[in-house]
Amino acid sequence: MISKDDILGLCELDEDEIDAIAEHEHIPEVAAAALGDYLMHQSNGAERVHSMIVDDIREALDRNDGSHAASLYVTLQHFIAHHPVC
Repeated sequence: MISKDDILGLCELDEDEIDAIAEHEHIPEVAAAALGDYLMHQSNGAERVHSMIVDDIREALDRNDGSHAASLYVTLQHFIAHHPVC
């Protein structure tokens, strides 16, 4: 059986970034990893992942979940640092 670590090793995103995609798209982590990997190989994919994380932050703030929004903000900063194209 393929583990979560195996899946993480196959894509350019870290666990928190994949979790943000899963949250945004309402899909399992494995599907989010595949989607994230696909997007990161598209010309505007990094921008799309960036937008997903920003949307997640906004949704967390809308439901007054400041701690989750802060965690997502850290994820966004990490994503920007490792994918400056966005």
